[in-house]
Amino acid sequence: MSGILRFLLSGLAVLLTSYLLNGVHVRDYWYALLVAAVLSLANVIVRPVLIFFTIPITFITLGLFLLVINALIILLVDFLVPGFNVDGFWWALAFSLILAIFNSLFDDITGEKAKRNQD
Repeated sequence: MSGILRFLLSGLAVLLTSYLLNGVHVRDYWYALLVAAVLSLANVIVRPVLIFFTIPITFITLGLFLLVINALIILLVDFLVPGFNVDGFWWALAFSLILAIFNSLFDDITGEKAKRNQD
């Protein structure tokens, strides 16, 4: 049950983040859920590959290049999901940062973070 709740809250986080940022547009909640699903898949499949190939630059920038990777993944999701539009790289970067904050807040509210720390 917690997986379904987490998925629904991720969709809500996508929708709330798009309301906060003028450069990010989501058509409705169903597209926000689709964005959350595609973003999760991209984080599982594409992100590790990008991190592996950019280890030297990530090391030189003390990990800050990971923010660029997050923004690139958001732009990839923008390309794949028709009801989701990001106006540029900087909006994608802001979207990824605010989305991470919302997901962290939702984890704190639902107690998911505490459950994961106990395991």
